[in-house]
Amino acid sequence: MVSAKLSLSGHMKYLTKEQALQKLKNYCTYQERSHYEVKQKLYELGVKINDHDEIIASLIDEDYLNEERFAIQFAGGKFRMKNWGKKKILYALREKKVSDYSIKKALAEINEDDYTTTLKKLAEEKYNLLKDEQYLERKKKTIDYLIQKGYEYDIVNTVLSTLTEK
Repeated sequence: MVSAKLSLSGHMKYLTKEQALQKLKNYCTYQERSHYEVKQKLYELGVKINDHDEIIASLIDEDYLNEERFAIQFAGGKFRMKNWGKKKILYALREKKVSDYSIKKALAEINEDDYTTTLKKLAEEKYNLLKDEQYLERKKKTIDYLIQKGYEYDIVNTVLSTLTEK
């Protein structure tokens, strides 16, 4: 990655540390960010690599950047808005290079009752949508759908067995 931008005159143009810090404060104020996203932004902005650690440390010190808070907000949002299961959330957070500690904390914040209720609702909706299918095909497609949404196989199986007993 190139750590500078070309100005109109063709010369390399760097942001000062202060300019970069201000841009990143705005970036982090707009929504919670992971450390990885901020590092990517530093590259995009053409900030000198030598300044990266210092800028990130400032953002952490001033509470603009907080990995744990990011992870909790990310996990909660994906669960509530997109009905993602914990496995899909875990992999998405790992993709953003979030620490295992923060991931564990974020997943623990998801209310177990809400999680089960959402899973049951998704299972019922999908299962009822496939009413023209044969029983085993219907069950398999519902399981596949819920696994793809990130729900754990054992609880998917439990929820589906209570659903198909009706």
